Amino acid sequence: MDLRNVMRSLWEQHIAWTRMTLISIIKDLPDVDFVTNRLLRNPIDFERVLEVFYGYEIASQFSDLFKSHLVIAAQLVKAAKAGDSKGSADAEKRWYANADEIAVLLSRINPYWSQENWKTMLYEHLRMTKSEAVNILTNNYEESITEYDEIEKQALKMADVMAKGIAKQFLY
Repeated sequence: MDLRNVMRSLWEQHIAWTRMTLISIIKDLPDVDFVTNRLLRNPIDFERVLEVFYGYEIASQFSDLFKSHLVIAAQLVKAAKAGDSKGSADAEKRWYANADEIAVLLSRINPYWSQENWKTMLYEHLRMTKSEAVNILTNNYEESITEYDEIEKQALKMADVMAKGIAKQFLY
């Protein structure tokens, strides 16, 4: 139960700080650097938990990939905000390639984590996060909140998949 709660907390922080960063970038808020720095702490927090089970090297690989996920997302939002369709398309392509890399890593380290399942969940996460950002960019705040509610449900599903996989691999 503690592992599940930790994973849920990490994924909740991921989506909450992602939303705050999206808003800060899109609306040019003065807290953007502070919010972004807090968001970038999330991969390090994941690393600390995963290191207990998988060691430093693997946990660090996950952290690096997850940080890239966040950095690419910010690049995508900045390009979209600037009306740079070529830059947006490039960032989005790299974002999905990064999701593929995360899915491969997770399936490689835990026999209870399917690469295809992770790829499906991560792609859904990206699709919803992009939709959330577009809604904020277009001042469709009510829809962005509705989208965030769906992102939260999906993030908790990913947290539970992580916790169950680790529990099956190490605790049962």
